[in-house]
Amino acid sequence: MRTGKTLLERLDWTLILLYCAITCIGIFAIYSTEYRGAEAMAGKSFSKQGIWFGISLFVGSIIIILDSKLYTTIPFGTYLIGILLLVLVIFFHENVRGSESFLPLGFIRFQPGELAKIFTALTIAKFVSMQGIDFANNTTHRITAIGIVLLPSLLVILSNETGLALVYFALFVALYREGLPGYLFMIAFSFLVLTLMTLMLTKQTMLIVLIIALGGIGYLLRKELKKSRELLIIVIALFGFSLLFSQVLVPYAFKNVLKGYQVDRIYTMLGQDMPAEYIHVDEEGKSQKTGSSDYNVKQSKIAIGSGGILGKGPLNGTQTQGNFVPEQSTDFIFCSIGEQFGLWGSIVLIGLYVLFLLRTIFIAERQRSKFNRVYAYCIAGIVFFHLAINIGMTVGLAPVIGIPLPMMSYGGTSLLTFSMMIFILIKLDADR
Repeated sequence: MRTGKTLLERLDWTLILLYCAITCIGIFAIYSTEYRGAEAMAGKSFSKQGIWFGISLFVGSIIIILDSKLYTTIPFGTYLIGILLLVLVIFFHENVRGSESFLPLGFIRFQPGELAKIFTALTIAKFVSMQGIDFANNTTHRITAIGIVLLPSLLVILSNETGLALVYFALFVALYREGLPGYLFMIAFSFLVLTLMTLMLTKQTMLIVLIIALGGIGYLLRKELKKSRELLIIVIALFGFSLLFSQVLVPYAFKNVLKGYQVDRIYTMLGQDMPAEYIHVDEEGKSQKTGSSDYNVKQSKIAIGSGGILGKGPLNGTQTQGNFVPEQSTDFIFCSIGEQFGLWGSIVLIGLYVLFLLRTIFIAERQRSKFNRVYAYCIAGIVFFHLAINIGMTVGLAPVIGIPLPMMSYGGTSLLTFSMMIFILIKLDADR
């Protein structure tokens, strides 16, 4: 710890001010979607978000006052509590807009998956920084860390909240910084590309593409393949698995694993109609394909595009105020900024997020403690994932999977979770 400075002097006020600026912009954006001239605004979502902002600042103050050693001693216990809550929500949940990830607690609804993100980030930081853990070189330790990330993600999937489950994969950013091999990300990216190609091409075309790819690899590695029979076996095995993946596994998953609306959202992102073979039919014989995600994205694009370069001006968003954009205060909150303040306003907002991420990475790299560094990268990964996917949803570059914009989208649990994550980092940095 640095000596001669008070706690307030040791706090990273740059990160705090960026957090407050983004949150206040979010409250205004929520207000702008509900503004109806001289009508009463009491009890609206923006006022509730303001209350949650006050609660978040109060909780953040408590986090800063507490001893930072607390956050290095509680991770495993809190992780178990998080897992228990995720199991409980599977059996005792409240359905909110199709999501079964909310736990009713009397007068409020609580989403354990959000809180579990903090617990998982702290646990990853604790495990990787423990004495005797050689994450960079020990395969068993790597598998254990990956398992810590995947377990809560799988439980969230069982709560019918795929978008939130995917957020946990953002923690792999911290694991990569600590030595997770880059080829694992290349393999994951390759399967993502293979999945998209499978959806966009016919089976016959996909087969031809794989054969051409095999021929190209064989030609480039012809000398090595002559010398190494093991390499030849690996290449043939990869071709066989790719063929099985594209011709059997992906179609099976889209027919029997994913729900109809999830498949619809993916094809909407690709700009294609969902094939008839993937349209799910319920017990009453009704199709589950609604096309709602396509409508959401179209209205979102119209709202952002109508803002032009300079926007329509504050409180003049006709698309958002006219309720043309669904979920305009939550998943599609970015539309209100794009419509009212145009391209330049959107650039400023994204710039604030970029500064926030750069500051978080700067804080991570100046830490003496591996625990602090890993935790900081976990926060950076989570915020970046939310930012990229949410804005991608609004402009049609990502499927609509219900990912809120960090610190801006309406939702008390989401805002409180991000606030707690950030203030824990600020406290750890102050005591470094």
